[in-house]
Amino acid sequence: MKSYPKINAQRLLQRIADFATIGATPAGGVNRQALSIEDRAARRRLADLAVARGFNVHQDAIANLFIRRAGRDPSLPPVLIGSHLDSQPTGGRFDGALGTLSAFEVLEALEDAGVVTERSVEIVAWTNEEGSRFSPGCMGSMAFVGAGDIAGWQDMLGTDGVRLGDELAATLKALPEADMQPVGHAVSAFVEVHIEQGPVLERAGIPIGLVTGVQGTRWLEVSFSGEAAHAGTTPLEFRKDPMAAAVAAIAQLQLVVMPADPMARLTVGRMSVEPSSVNVIPSRVTFTIDIRHPRADVLSSIEAQIDAECRASAKRHMVDVLIKKRFDLAPGQFDMTIVDVIGNACERLGVANMKLVSGAFHDALFINRVAPTAMIFVPCRDGISHNEAEFVTSENIETGATVLLETVLSLAR
Repeated sequence: MKSYPKINAQRLLQRIADFATIGATPAGGVNRQALSIEDRAARRRLADLAVARGFNVHQDAIANLFIRRAGRDPSLPPVLIGSHLDSQPTGGRFDGALGTLSAFEVLEALEDAGVVTERSVEIVAWTNEEGSRFSPGCMGSMAFVGAGDIAGWQDMLGTDGVRLGDELAATLKALPEADMQPVGHAVSAFVEVHIEQGPVLERAGIPIGLVTGVQGTRWLEVSFSGEAAHAGTTPLEFRKDPMAAAVAAIAQLQLVVMPADPMARLTVGRMSVEPSSVNVIPSRVTFTIDIRHPRADVLSSIEAQIDAECRASAKRHMVDVLIKKRFDLAPGQFDMTIVDVIGNACERLGVANMKLVSGAFHDALFINRVAPTAMIFVPCRDGISHNEAEFVTSENIETGATVLLETVLSLAR
C-alpha cells in the first residue's frame, strides 16, 4: 500500500557520516579532490547504493554521475536534483555531499513509499565543482550546458602534476556498470540543496534559504611596478615603492567599496612581492582582487573604482600599474517559478524561510542556462565552510531534505 513519502533522517545522517570516512582528515573534514582515488571511492559507494535499490546509473564523458528513478512517463524530461562529491584539500563533510546525499535520500523515500511520479526523478553528482585540483571549478555542469571544453581540458595538469585526461579516464573506468550517455540532456527543472557557506540564516534563526540567484564574480590581477633599491639608503622622496602604492590602494578600496553597498564583496586573497627580500624596496607587487555583486552594472562600477584608485595610488607613489581581468562570471537570476515551488513547500510544511542571494557560485548557476533552476540553503555553524570545522545540525539536515522531497513531489507529479 502506498504511503506519503517521508525522509528517513537517521539513514541520511548515517550516510553523511559514512561518506565522511572517504578522504577523512584528522581534524574531522575531508580531502576528496576531483577525480582523485577518494573521489572515485565516493562515486563507487553512491553507485553501489543505487544499484542495490534498483535505480539506473549512468555517466557522461566528463564523469558526471546520474542516478535515475523512473517515472510513469520516462519520455518526459526528468526532475534533476543533486550537487557534488568533491571537496577542498581541507574541506568539510557537508559541502556538496549534503546536497548529493539528500537527493539520494529523496529517491529512497519515494521508493520506500511506493510513490510513482509522472516524471522520472534523477540525481546528479557533478564533476569538479570545487576546482581545487583542476581549474576551473564547475567543470561538469559547464560541460553539461555546452560551456566547457572537455577536449581542451585533457592535458591540463592538476596541482599535484597529474594530467586531467588520465584521471578522468580512470574515474570513468571505475564504474563499468554505468551506462555512458552524451554530455547534456533535457531536464524539466534542477534543484540543489547546499549549505549556505555564510552566517545569514543562522543569525536570523531561519532553517531554509530560498536562493533567488548567484552573485556575479570578477577576478582582477593588479601589478604595481617600481624600482628596487636599498631599504636603508634610499630616502622617501627617491623611492618608487610599489608596496606602498599597493597597500594604499587596498586600504582605500576597503574603505569605499563594501561600506557603500552591503551587497558588495571585495577581497584581496593573494599577493606576491619581487624580489621578496627583507632589506630591498620591492620592484614589483602583484595581488588579486575578488569582487562580487548580484548586479552586473554594479560590478562594472566597482571595477571602475578599482581602476581609478589603483592609478591614483600609482601616480602618488611614482610607480606604474597594470590591471588584468582574469575571470568574469555574470550574475545569475534563478527561475522564480521554482523558487516559489520551494517556498510553497516550506509553507505546507510550516518551515520558516527567507530569500537570499548566494555569495558563492555553484553548479546550479550553469544549469540555470538550460533549465528552470533554484537552490535550497541550510544554515552552517558560524557560516564556516571550505574548512574542516564545517558543521550542520541534524535538525537542519532533515529539514533541508524534507523541503527538497516536498519540492520534488510538486515538480515530478
